[in-house]
Amino acid sequence: MTKHRPAVPPAQLPHRDLLQLEVLPDEDELRADIERLRRERNAVILAHNYQRPEVQAIADFVGDSLGLARQAAKTNADVIVFAGVHFMAETAAILNPEKTVLLPDLRAGCSLADTLTAQAIRDWRARNPGGLVVTYVNTTADVKAESDYCCTSGNAVQVVRSLPEDVPLLFAPDRFLAAHVLRETGRAMDVWDGACHVHAAIRPEDVQSAQRAHPDAELLIHPECGCSSRILAAVPELQLYSTEGMIRRAQTSAAETFIVVTETGMVTRLQKDVPGKTFVPVSRTACCEYMKLTTLGNVRDSLAKLQPRVTVAEAVRVRALLPIERMLAIG
Repeated sequence: MTKHRPAVPPAQLPHRDLLQLEVLPDEDELRADIERLRRERNAVILAHNYQRPEVQAIADFVGDSLGLARQAAKTNADVIVFAGVHFMAETAAILNPEKTVLLPDLRAGCSLADTLTAQAIRDWRARNPGGLVVTYVNTTADVKAESDYCCTSGNAVQVVRSLPEDVPLLFAPDRFLAAHVLRETGRAMDVWDGACHVHAAIRPEDVQSAQRAHPDAELLIHPECGCSSRILAAVPELQLYSTEGMIRRAQTSAAETFIVVTETGMVTRLQKDVPGKTFVPVSRTACCEYMKLTTLGNVRDSLAKLQPRVTVAEAVRVRALLPIERMLAIG
C-alpha cells in the first residue's frame, strides 16, 4: 500500500503562475511518447480541472473530482494515470482494485485532506452515537472508510438534503463548503474547521479588484473560497458554482466576460469548453502547487515505469467504497 503522505508545505514546492508556465523544449517528443505508451499500456489519463494546460491537453478526460471518479468507475483501461493529487488517485484505486493506478508525483498531496484524520471522526462518533458523517471527497482513504457519505462541491447540498434531520451530522473537512451547504439546506450540523490553502487565501478584496478591472464581468465563485461568505452577505442573490457548474453557467449566460474565483487552472478548462468568451482568473496567486506538480515528463515516466503506484489496503478499501458509491449515486 502506498501510504498517505502529508502534503509538502507549499513554500517548499515550485510555485507556478498559470499564465507563465514554462514550455518544455521537447514537448512534441513527450506527447508522442505518452501517446505510444498509452496505447501499449491500455491506459487512460484523467486530469483535474486545476492541472497545467499541457497536461489537460493530453488527458482522455478533464473534470472535477466527482466527474473523474465516475470516469474511473466505468473505465475499461488496465492502467489509470491520475493527473491530480493523492486522494484522487486513492479514490480511483478504491473503485478499481484490479487496475494499476498511477500518480505521476507522490508529493502531490492536499492541504485540505491533511486537516482531518480517521481518529477525529471516531472521536466525534463516540460523542454522537447514531450520528452520520459526510466527508468531502478531498480526504484520505482512511477518512473515507470512517464516513457514511462522501460528496463533492457539485453534490454536497443534494447529499445533505437526502439525510434524515433527526440525527447528529458531521460535515468535514471544508468549513467554507459547509457554510454553503448550511445556507442552502438550513440543516443543523457540526462543521470541521478545515480549508484548502488556495481557496482560503482568495479575499473579497481580490474579487473587488477584478471587478473594477472588468466591470461588466459575471462572477463564477467556488463554494470552497474563503471570500464567499462575505461576498454573499453583500449580494445574497449571488450563486456559487462547482467547477462543472461554472462550465454550465458560462455556456448559458448572456455575459461575455467572467471572473473565475477558484484555482487558476479552471480558466484553461473554461476557455476550451466555452470558446468565444473571456475568462479572467481572480488572482494569479490562486495557484495550487500540488496540482502543478504533474508534468508531461512525469506522466511519460509513470507510464513507462508503471510507477509510482497508489494502492489501498483491502480492509480500508471495502469500507471506503460504500460512501464513495453513495456519492456517485447522488446528484
